[in-house]
Amino acid sequence: MKIFLVGGAVRDRLLNIPIKDRDWVVVGATPDMMIKKGYNQVGNNFPVFIHPTNGEEYALARTEYKTGKGYNGFTTWFAPDITLKEDLKRRDLTINAMACDDNGRLFDPYNGQKDIFNRKLRHVSPAFNEDPLRVLRVARFAATFAHLNFRIAKETKKLMCHMVREGELSNLTTERVWRETSKALLSINPQIYFYVLRECGALKILVPEISRLFGIPSPMQWHPEIDTGQHTLMSLTMSVVLSDSIDVRFATFCHDVVKTLTPINQWPKHQSHSLLGVSLVKSLCDKWSVPNSTRKLAIIVTELHDQIHIIEKQPIEYLVEFFNRIDAWRKPHRVEQIAIIIEANSRGRIGLENSLYTQGDYLRFTFQLAKKVSTKNIIQQGLKGIKIFEELTKRRIEAIKSGLIINEKKHLLS
Repeated sequence: MKIFLVGGAVRDRLLNIPIKDRDWVVVGATPDMMIKKGYNQVGNNFPVFIHPTNGEEYALARTEYKTGKGYNGFTTWFAPDITLKEDLKRRDLTINAMACDDNGRLFDPYNGQKDIFNRKLRHVSPAFNEDPLRVLRVARFAATFAHLNFRIAKETKKLMCHMVREGELSNLTTERVWRETSKALLSINPQIYFYVLRECGALKILVPEISRLFGIPSPMQWHPEIDTGQHTLMSLTMSVVLSDSIDVRFATFCHDVVKTLTPINQWPKHQSHSLLGVSLVKSLCDKWSVPNSTRKLAIIVTELHDQIHIIEKQPIEYLVEFFNRIDAWRKPHRVEQIAIIIEANSRGRIGLENSLYTQGDYLRFTFQLAKKVSTKNIIQQGLKGIKIFEELTKRRIEAIKSGLIINEKKHLLS
């Protein structure tokens, strides 16, 4: 019985980047042998064991045979005589198909180390096309390692395009699509994930709501890049600079989705597009089973983002109503999230990447002014029900007006 460190941990060690998780493969063992050594068995399709002290996963060496469609359409075979090379062959990319023994000796039957040196994402074997999820995984790895100059090998990209044309992606579950997409959104360059999916034809199948944005123009006066799809991914890129929150990044990704509904004869203008976009975003979130906090922020931003661009010109009454609509009093973090998203939207344009965006600071400042109004003091005065809300609104409006006047005087004197 021999134990090997495999997959991402080996890859990351060679790349000299932090190792997040460690996976192990056990060659020459049976379930009974593992249990006798104190490992706890989990998993139904094939035996995976939890180490009795370090809590890490140890899987018996195995091979897979394609027997059906989709991610789960495999029969797994494990036995003591399955070799390490056979186990590694079933993996997606060569950089993930390496192993190390206890002495640190590298086992690299598919030249993963060479591909790391050449910064290539290359499939291990023709069996790559048996699992449609691998199209998304390669796109995610492209996003994860873009900052290290990794690129997809031509033959792998060609195979991905073939899989899309053959309709393999229709066998993916929406839960798996969201899982890969959410991981990509948390990467350093999530826009690369969507560019790769678009290049191989997968974006129009998986996210037609976004795919259709490419080729739709916006007014050059406001959008020098013109193309709405390009603007969407440029905004997503900027959101990464400003936040590591998946809620912020996903809402930024969705903010302009409704422009696909604008009739061609109205291009490049998109009148009243924000409110109409809510139904599209809800549909996308339903399809992917997007978590509630992520979903809610995306809906709010889609509906209201255009109004925030002109927030400094709006009456103070509207500003307080805006804070009410986003439930800012109970969820104050939403103000910061929205300020970041709208800044990413504004700076996600060609030539405007480094521009100042004062509306975000205005939103933050005025909210802090309004938040100082005490609900407790109003209740102590004996007001009840709707009267409490009305008095709160009145005082918040007054607090913002007074604060803005004082702030303006300070600027004049400085």
